[in-house]
Amino acid sequence: MSVFTDYKKEIIDAAHNESLRKGVSRSIKGYRANVDNALTKFPHTIELAEEVRKIREKAIGEMEKLAEQACKAIIENKGKCYIAKTADDALGIIGNIVGSSKVIVMGKTMTGVEIGLREYLEERGNEVWETDMGEFIVQLLKERPMHNTQPALHVPREDVAKLFSGIFGKVSPDIPALYGVARKFLRDKFVQADIGISGANVVAADTGTLFVLENEGNIRLATSFPPIHIALVGMDKLVPSFSEACKVAEVTWRYVGQTAPAYTSLISSPSKSSDIEKVLTVGVHGPKELHVILMDAGRTELAKHPIMRQTLYCVKCGGCLFECPVFAVTAGHFGDKYFSGIGAVWAGMVSKDVEKAAALAYTCLTCGRCKIRCPMKIDIPTMVIELRRLIREGMISGIQNIENVGKFTSIYPVNNSQRGYVNDEKTGQR
Repeated sequence: MSVFTDYKKEIIDAAHNESLRKGVSRSIKGYRANVDNALTKFPHTIELAEEVRKIREKAIGEMEKLAEQACKAIIENKGKCYIAKTADDALGIIGNIVGSSKVIVMGKTMTGVEIGLREYLEERGNEVWETDMGEFIVQLLKERPMHNTQPALHVPREDVAKLFSGIFGKVSPDIPALYGVARKFLRDKFVQADIGISGANVVAADTGTLFVLENEGNIRLATSFPPIHIALVGMDKLVPSFSEACKVAEVTWRYVGQTAPAYTSLISSPSKSSDIEKVLTVGVHGPKELHVILMDAGRTELAKHPIMRQTLYCVKCGGCLFECPVFAVTAGHFGDKYFSGIGAVWAGMVSKDVEKAAALAYTCLTCGRCKIRCPMKIDIPTMVIELRRLIREGMISGIQNIENVGKFTSIYPVNNSQRGYVNDEKTGQR
């Protein structure tokens, strides 16, 4: 079967999945209420988001310089830093640090999902556990995440209870009880772990500081209990200064739907102390080693495109997905490594999976609801239309049979390559 045929079956099956629709519907309702509450309480966030857009625009053009600056700062702070040009380079660096037969706890890292990090480490003989509740659920289901910040949004509580009951014994569909089961199981893994792995929401190049936002407390445990902490971060997360990173972090958590996250961790080095005679000792109560991998993997090349570079402004809040009409009925099945229209651009321009990019691009309605919700005002519809043009004109290689594009788009009643999109700030918000 072709990529197009497989994908078409996947999204149609998803659209007819009642359990999926239930989970996504509940999540959309909760997200909209939460983000509206956060922006009502802190209305300055909307204007701050405009400033962050400018910070991101400038930083994306300087990623390589900022990566060098961040590495220098991290090394001065007694950590170790690596710049990985490709995904394979990043996997190789992490593989060399980890080795085999280790117990590894992972905080949620979308960059790790992007390169298949957990699967890579498992293939090398390691025991690897996702510790974010959503990621833990999809790991047990042997599925892939379905959203940036809510990986298991497609799994309603009833299905989580059924899953846990089959593994841990009878569990009721009471949400606190479900968290209790995961907490009890994973607590031992945090203590046993040889290595903790995380990502970062933003990185300050001047100080080498990783900003890690979370609510569950799992990332704080994963980055403080094990003796070795590895952080895998896309170079697009770099900004020049600590103060600018604070602004990016604040906008991110508000558009995730939080007035403030339960935990904001700022990590600049391994644990250290100079309490005895002011002699610096590295490796005290927390990790003895900090390894930071700053990964390019197509980002610097993408930054050169005048339209598609907007993809890299994304703060990964996931708000666009909660406004996408297609995502509302298919969840992350309308996606690849990333989701929805912006996932199509990523598939074509970064992953170079052009057949999947074409399938996603022609699924997108280019309605513009995503742009209205986006704190960075990323023009996803324009990028998708540009992606279609590049594919049709053969300017992106990778499609074995270009006529497959036409066959796929024939399931739609209009020519999507010419479809306009909503550009009314009062339209599409709900």
